[in-house]
Amino acid sequence: MSKYYYLIAGLPEVALDDGRRPYTVADFKAEVMPMLSATDRPLFSCFFLQYDNRNVLSMLQHAETAWDARGTVTRDDAEAVLTALKTEETLPRTSLPAYLVDFMREYLQVAEEGREMDAVVWQDRLSARYFRYAMGSKNAFVSAWYELNLNMANVLTAITCRKHGLDRAEYVVPGNETAELLRTSNARDFGLGESLDYLPELMRVAEETDLLMRERRLDVMKWNWLEEETFFRTFDFESVFAYLLRLEMLERWATLDAAAGEKTFRSMVGALKKGSAAVLDEFKRNHTK
Repeated sequence: MSKYYYLIAGLPEVALDDGRRPYTVADFKAEVMPMLSATDRPLFSCFFLQYDNRNVLSMLQHAETAWDARGTVTRDDAEAVLTALKTEETLPRTSLPAYLVDFMREYLQVAEEGREMDAVVWQDRLSARYFRYAMGSKNAFVSAWYELNLNMANVLTAITCRKHGLDRAEYVVPGNETAELLRTSNARDFGLGESLDYLPELMRVAEETDLLMRERRLDVMKWNWLEEETFFRTFDFESVFAYLLRLEMLERWATLDAAAGEKTFRSMVGALKKGSAAVLDEFKRNHTK
């Protein structure tokens, strides 16, 4: 694995609570991609496939949305593959990963059979393919990051389903043993108490009624995980990838408007006034330099 001493040494420090964005995700991609080794470049690109997923799904659903340039696949390449699949011709050589081509093939087959599927179902199916692809990465850090995200999202989904009497099997995205337990187990902790050390904290987050606050707390968990997992990998590719992930969090929070920010602040103040020691401790940890 390559070392990136000069690249990482030159990166500005970022923190989830300071709101600074030294780079946009797109700018960081343009600057860093040429510096990476041939081995690390595909690992880095794995992150940007999420934008390709949205682009391709929007194209299949004929949605009038702009093509997100942060992806790795051009619209021309995606349309060329789509045309080849429709006409059963040889697929052109493109940068589309196999899971995305298979998804396009499945979408066309369902449409040809005249079956209708909800947009959310298609999103879940594509997400399942994407997570399986990413978790299959030969880089342990990259694989673990995507498994963490899949697990966190699925745990919250399972808790919501249980609360509202919904069928977990329909909403939990498959992809690993954790997902299978979340879909089938009737235990309070879904049988995951010994395998997910962050489960207690995640279950506390699930009790948060303010969705914006919940999202923030999830990002704090992820941010802390990144710091712990890269602590001894200062100049490795993993630290470059972790920096990209942090930038994406900052970019997402920067899109929140002032009203949403005010709502979050008032929610935090309200919780503090109730004398919640747990919330107070968390507030101090996240906002004390």
